[in-house]
Amino acid sequence: MAGAHPVPSLAIVTTTLARTTTSRGLTALFVLALLLAAYRGFRMPGDWAVTLEAVSVTDGFHRRFLVGTLLHPLALATGYAYWVFAAAAFAVLAAVLAVLTAAFFRAPSPWHRLLVVGWLLLPSGGFLFHEAGYFDQVLYLLLFAALWQLPRRPAVASVLLTAAVCTHEIAALTVLPVFALVLLRRFPVRGAAVLLVPPVVAELAVLGLPAASAGAVARLETALATADFTPRADALALFERTQSQSWQLYSITEVLLRMAPIFAVVVAGALLQRLDALAVAAVAAPALLAFAGWDWARWGFLLVVNFAVVLWLSPARDFRPLPLLAAAALLASLPLPYFDAQHPRELPGGQAFLGSRTVNTAPPSLCAVSEPPCASTFSRAMASPSPLPSVA
Repeated sequence: MAGAHPVPSLAIVTTTLARTTTSRGLTALFVLALLLAAYRGFRMPGDWAVTLEAVSVTDGFHRRFLVGTLLHPLALATGYAYWVFAAAAFAVLAAVLAVLTAAFFRAPSPWHRLLVVGWLLLPSGGFLFHEAGYFDQVLYLLLFAALWQLPRRPAVASVLLTAAVCTHEIAALTVLPVFALVLLRRFPVRGAAVLLVPPVVAELAVLGLPAASAGAVARLETALATADFTPRADALALFERTQSQSWQLYSITEVLLRMAPIFAVVVAGALLQRLDALAVAAVAAPALLAFAGWDWARWGFLLVVNFAVVLWLSPARDFRPLPLLAAAALLASLPLPYFDAQHPRELPGGQAFLGSRTVNTAPPSLCAVSEPPCASTFSRAMASPSPLPSVA
């Protein structure tokens, strides 16, 4: 009997070593994917993002005001110094990366870990770093904080989603559907509805009020005149146009067509994973951002983000590897053009994915209404901004 004990002990040791080796391999792959994504997409926050970070409710703005309101005292004290907004942008990016790291190491299964790694290896990984300063990152950071608070403090989670609405109104089509999905999985319908009321009411209020009070844009332009960056007049012009006026500047159909390949892949991927209707709706919701602006690559990125987040929130038993690998292969071949006429940095020896040299171009209808006509790129470049007003 005594001689029988080493056999199971040896089996346990062998299994443990195999798991440790697999875990170390996945960790190494995660670090590599993170470094690759940073190499591909990292840049300093552009003037467009920094200009919008200066918008605050104290200056009379009623949309996208949360970040600027929090930064307002320091911005005033420093004369709207660029470093204030850049530091805030990188702090948010660092927090998002911390969440990604936690999601990897606390993943309930190896499949969830591979999902995080795959998302970073796809064009979406580089786009995350390229988006430094955009409010999208704040939205998802607030969503992750809300999901963390939800089991213990549901009311706090609801407040955090309300804050997301005050950060950017596109929260209604990005993070709010994911939050609603989780609520309906964990709470009775009535309880979920109660927690959704604050962010929904805030969204209706934000959309119902004028984007800015009279003279708010002019006052901020005056305040930014001495800043050490070039304020984007077209970014502030967003607050002086109605949505119907924005629709006259671009073709919704063209934006939908440009987004269609990414939309088809993520929705088909969700269906092949046999997700329920609510989960598929949460994945597909960012496609409606075509009605918010022409920035189709950004909307495509958010489609991929929601696809990954919804999958990560799903049980490991629901993962179907082959359809997921097929979706990843297709997404790797679809371009996510960068802003400011920039491109993903190429790896030595060739491109990391197809379409990396695609430029973020304006739909032809936008070029038709520009004066003078735009060339090949609807640029958000700092040195020579496009004559076209942006609608995103």
